[in-house]
Amino acid sequence: MTRIKQFIKAALFLEFIKAFMLAMKYFFAKKPTINYPFEKGPLSPRFRGEHALRRYPGGEERCIACKLCEAICPAQAIIIEAEPREDGSRRTTRYDIDMTKCIYCGLCQEACPVDAIVEGPNFEYATESREELFYDKDRLLANGDRWESAIAMNWKRDAPFR
Repeated sequence: MTRIKQFIKAALFLEFIKAFMLAMKYFFAKKPTINYPFEKGPLSPRFRGEHALRRYPGGEERCIACKLCEAICPAQAIIIEAEPREDGSRRTTRYDIDMTKCIYCGLCQEACPVDAIVEGPNFEYATESREELFYDKDRLLANGDRWESAIAMNWKRDAPFR
């Protein structure tokens, strides 16, 4: 009976040593945690963050007021009003997104024939009041101007997979 006890003790000691070595391996390894506000981790090119309205390189807004994004939005978070211009084209007079309703499905981005509405790379847009989450056309265009380079880079990185 003593031999069996000695064998069990040796086996347990061996398991303890293996577990201890595994713990030490990870103890001295590079830590996966980042210092969040100062360091940011990588984002996928398909990340869906804060909405933005894009402009053409000449400065004209891309939206042609086709209202496909409004029609396809399952949460009914988008409201668009449009009127014709002197040259016969239509442009939006009102483009509102209620971010409290938005479910970030990306259907508005997929439905847009001119890539006017996109979900950009910004995920840091906490607010202090609910009213700040109602985005109007000016705010959406400002987001587009602010994030245009990142949006264009993400579209370019994702193009081979579309």
